[in-house]
Amino acid sequence: MDWKLEVVPVPVTDVDRAKAFYVDQVGFNADHDIQVNPELRFVQLTPPGSACSIVMGTGITTMTPGTQQGVMMVVADVAAAREQLLGNGVKASEIDVQPWGSFIYFGDPDGNTWALQQLPPRS
Repeated sequence: MDWKLEVVPVPVTDVDRAKAFYVDQVGFNADHDIQVNPELRFVQLTPPGSACSIVMGTGITTMTPGTQQGVMMVVADVAAAREQLLGNGVKASEIDVQPWGSFIYFGDPDGNTWALQQLPPRS
């Protein structure tokens, strides 16, 4: 049986601000933005090429905004990803080169943090 990770909740204080950050600055695709009722808004965003999305909104999670830490995505070229983020006004770390890959880190307006990893060449 396959177990597929498909949606990760990201707790935010301002849904519109967070959606704009992830779509306009980071480059995620806006899949859904549905106001189900006054207490429930469902916003689903997907990184380009990913089978897993993030979800935010009102009534989605009880996590405190800013507590989702270290979600990792894999990219083909971490330097190009860093330049894209910087060009869109996202503060991104310098490249951290390790034997198991090269990494950059960034955070959203609420303090949720992300890591982007470029895998090392396979031998």
